[in-house]
Amino acid sequence: MTTMSRARRFDLIAFDWDGTLFDSTALIVRSIQAAVRDVGGQVPSDEAASYVIGMGLMQALAHAAPDVPPEQHRALGDAYRRHYSASQNDISLFKGTLPMLAALRERGHQLAVATGKSRRGLDEVLARTVDGVVLNHFFEASRTADQTAGKPDPLMLHELMAELDVPPERTLMIGDTTHDLGLARNAGVASVGVSFGAHDHASFAEFAPLCVAHSMAELHTWLIHNA
Repeated sequence: MTTMSRARRFDLIAFDWDGTLFDSTALIVRSIQAAVRDVGGQVPSDEAASYVIGMGLMQALAHAAPDVPPEQHRALGDAYRRHYSASQNDISLFKGTLPMLAALRERGHQLAVATGKSRRGLDEVLARTVDGVVLNHFFEASRTADQTAGKPDPLMLHELMAELDVPPERTLMIGDTTHDLGLARNAGVASVGVSFGAHDHASFAEFAPLCVAHSMAELHTWLIHNA
């Protein structure tokens, strides 16, 4: 697969993390459900728990557990972190992610992460070494919901574009949820969706993504030929 097939269309490619690069959707759903159970709330369905992936943590938990009163939100957040941390080392990048990121960097794209994770949580995962490479090596910049604003507020993309000096028309956002695609639309940038994460890709149509990729290999091919 060539990495130099066409001129570059986008200078900045921003990726969501969970469910887009990191195969963590199932763990997040289980952790949300377990946390709500711990504080005595009505446990959300798999669909309801997966819907909130991509939001900032407390925004997501409040949405998934509307019957849990605000005074219990701190305990809910602590319970979620405990359940997630207990199993986070069991999950990894989707197969094919590292070759794709390496090819995009070789082609001259600036790569960034725009995620609903916390700053602490993203820093921990980016410090991992995979196949001899520290994940942070691939990314020029990143923003998290607790640094800026939760999706689909455009602030995190606005800050990334300002930091890397890239205009909206040269920026692409890639994600697995309507929150990611809404972020892109609100920031005035193009988007690509992936169908192997948290949200049913049938819900992506209203956001008019340039492509919906059904595997990491398909995403890699599309980016090399169209980004």
